[in-house]
Amino acid sequence: MQFRAIGKTGLSIAPLVFGGNVFGWTADEKTSFDLLDAFINAGFNAIDTADVYSRWVPGNEGGESEVIIGKWLKRSAIARDRVVIVTKVGSDMGQGRRDLRRIWIVEAVEASLKRLQTDHIDLYLSHWPDAETPYEETLEAHASLVAAGKVRAFGASNLDAGQLQASFDAADAAGLPRYGVLQPEYNLYDRDGFEGPLAELCRREEIGVITYFSLASGFLTGKYRTAADTEGRARGEDVARYLDDKGQRILAVLDRVAAETGAKPAEIALAWLMAKPAVTAPIASATSLAQLESLTKAATLALSADQVRALDEASA
Repeated sequence: MQFRAIGKTGLSIAPLVFGGNVFGWTADEKTSFDLLDAFINAGFNAIDTADVYSRWVPGNEGGESEVIIGKWLKRSAIARDRVVIVTKVGSDMGQGRRDLRRIWIVEAVEASLKRLQTDHIDLYLSHWPDAETPYEETLEAHASLVAAGKVRAFGASNLDAGQLQASFDAADAAGLPRYGVLQPEYNLYDRDGFEGPLAELCRREEIGVITYFSLASGFLTGKYRTAADTEGRARGEDVARYLDDKGQRILAVLDRVAAETGAKPAEIALAWLMAKPAVTAPIASATSLAQLESLTKAATLALSADQVRALDEASA
């Protein structure tokens, strides 16, 4: 399997990242351990999480996903240097705001390191923009963590082109390192937020791109076709918005390409992302070994130019 450099960070990852948002939510500890073992043993190496996962679940406080990953790292026979851990800071963890102040980042990283049971985080991301905190303050905090050996590289999530450029300008003016990675929402259905100026900026500045919601909350697996299919599902409300004419066009082309290739819709949707020049790797989650086995097949699925074009047109 060919690994891909994450921009200029010095980190390399396989072309698929495991989404750890399901750990402690729709995947219990044992299932999570089994999934992580299978993912790494299949040749992949990157796991994405965040301090806030899964605070939205009743009874959870946040940090549940990191705790499970930490327990797995502790008990696993897999060497720590084989695994790239991506986590995030800046969500509301009870302080009442999205928070990228230096004082919060310095506190939050210690909590994440403790939950993850590791002495360093490979890639640490600012999760959301914080309009109240200057970029210089946030970047200086990240740079200090790199200097201390607690973080290997850092980046950001959910920035638009103007915000990412402003962060670059602030870094250059202050003599600070720039964000080296972006994690945007991007999939076959949701394309406008990334394509265009933001994708062009990332390519021009050699910024690594790791996409989230790569399967549109599960819609692109093809298992949600009508409103009835969403009832009682953990992400039912999130998926409902995709059940429009555009969504049905995309499913129709996914079905056609599935018939041509023998691949499943989810595999095709991920392969489409992997074929995009600006994308380093998509994030995808699984809650069963069968789902995981399917997702990992995307890394070796080569779509034809005609198939990519048909998907582009259906999702335009």
